[in-house]
Amino acid sequence: MTDNGEAARAEILARLAVSREELRIVFEPPRDQAGANGSTAPRQDGFPRSRTIQMLMSGRGAGTLGALAAGLIVARPALALRLLRLLPASAIGRSLLLKAFNALRAKQR
Repeated sequence: MTDNGEAARAEILARLAVSREELRIVFEPPRDQAGANGSTAPRQDGFPRSRTIQMLMSGRGAGTLGALAAGLIVARPALALRLLRLLPASAIGRSLLLKAFNALRAKQR
């Protein structure tokens, strides 16, 4: 009974390893496709596929979003404050901190 249990466990662990590797391939594009300098060159099979989202996630995207936010604050401050209350501040702050830390780490290399 123990041998059957160990064989089943080994089979499950092997399948888990294969599925983890498949997920890693899907969610982590190779380094040469990642666009180290923030380029928005279209990637055929990478994430994200949308050119709009690629642009927003690049270095130029932060400036675009900043200009959009500044324009909204100047044009309609009440609407901007109302929309600001709807945003998940912790998630946005975490993503901005991660982006800053990654930029610092890339500069050190």
